[in-house]
Formats: sequence, C-alpha cells, structure tokens
Amino acid sequence: MAHSSDRTRGVALRRLATAAIAAALVGTTAGQALADGPAPVKSAAERAAKLAGDTSGKHRSEALRGEAKSGDYPKSGATAPKAPRLAAPRSVKADGPAAEAPFFPLSAVNSNELFFYWPDGKGGITPKEYVTDGWDKINAAARVDHDRDGLSEALYIRDLDQNIIFATADKGAAVVADDWGQYDQFMSPGNLGGGKESDILVRDREGVLWLYLAYPDGTLTGRKKVGPGWGQFTEIAGRGDLTGDGKTDIVARDKDGVLWLYKGTGDYTKPFEAKQRIGGGWNQFNKLAATGDVDLDGKADLIARDNDGALWLYRGTGNASQPYDYKVKIGNSGWNQFRLLF
Repeated sequence: MAHSSDRTRGVALRRLATAAIAAALVGTTAGQALADGPAPVKSAAERAAKLAGDTSGKHRSEALRGEAKSGDYPKSGATAPKAPRLAAPRSVKADGPAAEAPFFPLSAVNSNELFFYWPDGKGGITPKEYVTDGWDKINAAARVDHDRDGLSEALYIRDLDQNIIFATADKGAAVVADDWGQYDQFMSPGNLGGGKESDILVRDREGVLWLYLAYPDGTLTGRKKVGPGWGQFTEIAGRGDLTGDGKTDIVARDKDGVLWLYKGTGDYTKPFEAKQRIGGGWNQFNKLAATGDVDLDGKADLIARDNDGALWLYRGTGNASQPYDYKVKIGNSGWNQFRLLF
C-alpha cells in the first residue's frame, strides 16, 4: 500500500502544471519572474507599496465600475436601502495590507488559463494580467498568507486526482493530503485557530463542515468537525475579518438567497458563533469570492458575480450589524467564462 500511495503522489506532482508555482511566485513578497513568462512580474508587495503612495489615478481600472442600479441589489440588514452611488475612490491604507484584510489578486481561471486582477487603488480592479496556462489539471485553489503579513506567499490546490498540493515560491510543490474528492467546498478564510497560518475549511457531501489547521510548512492537521447542516448553503466565502474584532469570519448563502454572517471566535474547537442574517436577494449571484481588501481601505470586502456575468464589489464596513456597503460594479459581463474565482 505504501508503494501505491507513493506512486499516487508522484503522479500528482508530475501532473501539476507549472501554473501553480507561477501563481505562488506572483503573490510573494519577492519580485520574481514567472517560470514561463517573458518578463519579471511585479510582486504583491511592490504593488501594495506603489498603490499606497499613488493618488494620481493612473492605476484606475479599465474594467467598468460604478454602475449600480436602483433596486437590483440585496439589502444589508434591516435598514431601508439607501440610494445607490457610484464607486468613489477611498483612502488607501497607508501602512499596507494586514492579515485581517489582505492584499490578494482576484485569480480567475477559464478552462485552462490563469489571470490576475489586482486592486487598482481606486475601488476597482486592474485589467486582466495573463499568468500562465495548465490549469485544466486543477479543480480548486485557495491562496494563503501563512506569515500574516497581508500578502499571499503560497497556495493550496486540488488536482484532478483529488490530491491537495501546497505550493510556495521558494520550496516548490508537495502533496499534503489526498482523497479530497469527498468535499464539494474548499476554501481558506484565514486563521481560525489562533495561530498565524491560514487554515482550510471543507464541506463534505453530507453537508458537514470540517476544519483543517495548517502548519507553517503547509502540512495539515487531522480534520476537526465544525458541524452538520451546511448543505443548506449554495455558496460559502470569506477572507479576513468582517466585524472589526480581529478574528476571521465567513459568509454563507442559503438556498433561499439569504446571506448569513458567521463571526469567528478564534477558537478552533468552536470556530464560529451562531449565524447572523445579513440580507436576502443573493440568488442573483452565481459566485461569491473573497480576496481580502479590494478597495484598500483596511477592511475585508466581498466580490460577487451575477447570473449575467457581471462582477460586483461589496465593500466591507467592519461593522457586524451591517458588514457590507451597497454594491458597485467592477466588471462588465463576460465573467461567466471563468470556472474558478479565488
């Protein structure tokens, strides 16, 4: 059996596209070149530093934003809807990203290619940046910040053999788990156990949510049961702190289109408090994605793709009673071409 397991891991690593390593490289604090790219790619740290010092507007996104229409957004909490407004530039957090609201690119994968969309410093995202191909061998991915500097230096991916592979810029890739085809949800919202590392949440096909705590080298603990009943949700997302208490939170949308907040506790034995209603109407979206702080105001945000393929940003407020502001458009139709957004 040991030989069979070794062969499985060997096949997984051979099948792993260089795209996974390339993606990790671009998210590191060192300005390195893509393995198969023509020129060095600016690192996340360089981008964050430049945006923090740039208020000229030259990094404004070419992607359309600021076209929210009255009546077409879910309400937040019990308050009456305010008139929608255009996306106005917010102050960029001067001291850079933080683990509670990290600076990650939005990673988008079509059938085979990986693209990045970075925060543009004006409340939107940059035009797409091609990274590499080879992502037809990957069916799920999650960026992580294991050193809590607010930047992504590694990622977990799940390959077609249902192996979990941990990839970093300096140490390459290694299989850290296998037989994860039993899970239909896979994400990393941040640290849930009180340490530094970004942990992994998965949901099995019976609707039970499980937590895997991460070690600095990317290996994972045995799974810890969060609880049953999570099969009622069609989307689960989150990256960072949504309520201003420094703990990692998540949101979940149920089958009726209601979005719920699960506040983090910082205790891995019971990582979330009881759910709290955010608002209804969220079935207009077919994908929720969280990459941290998109508008660079120091608060974690939420990205939503609607059924027509347009992309919207819900800016975080840091307030548990109403964790998101009203939506603004950050991308025109066409986003349904992407099978992965993370």
